[in-house]
Amino acid sequence: MRILLKLTLLALLALSPLSHAAGKWVGTPAPGLRMPDQDGKLRTLAEFRGQWVALYFYPRDDTPGCTREAMAFRDRWPELRKARVMVVGASVDGVASHKAFASRLQLPYPLLADTRHELARAMGVLRGIGPLRYASRETFLIDPEGTIVYHYPDVDTARHADEVLADVARLAEAASPAR
Repeated sequence: MRILLKLTLLALLALSPLSHAAGKWVGTPAPGLRMPDQDGKLRTLAEFRGQWVALYFYPRDDTPGCTREAMAFRDRWPELRKARVMVVGASVDGVASHKAFASRLQLPYPLLADTRHELARAMGVLRGIGPLRYASRETFLIDPEGTIVYHYPDVDTARHADEVLADVARLAEAASPAR
């Protein structure tokens, strides 16, 4: 039954307006890498199974666009949690930088410190200029079973949290059995 629901969800995605940015990621499992969050706690995406995950990559802590995006997810936190969405931010900045950024903005969700660029590389978002490496601003929506169901390659920081909420509502409704 779960396989049938998952196939139905993927078919609906392929036919929906969401499919334009699905890319190669839709239908693939989320990576199983471990890395520290802003508190130094080792985290994996698998620990969030059973809920939706908005894994958002951003270039650097404390830059204007990254701050706007982080605050937008923070400000929509009650609605995101009600919809069973866990937000997980990731950049190539270190634990100390993430800790200061999360503390200053009072972020209620984890920020992964991808200092070895493993997650950004695995997800195809690692960019660079000369020796400078950073993650591009992209988000992956992961379903409660750990499968990537949507890729947002172009993020508008002003409306992205609302976009994720709307997409989760649409996908959850499409996956629920008929009443």
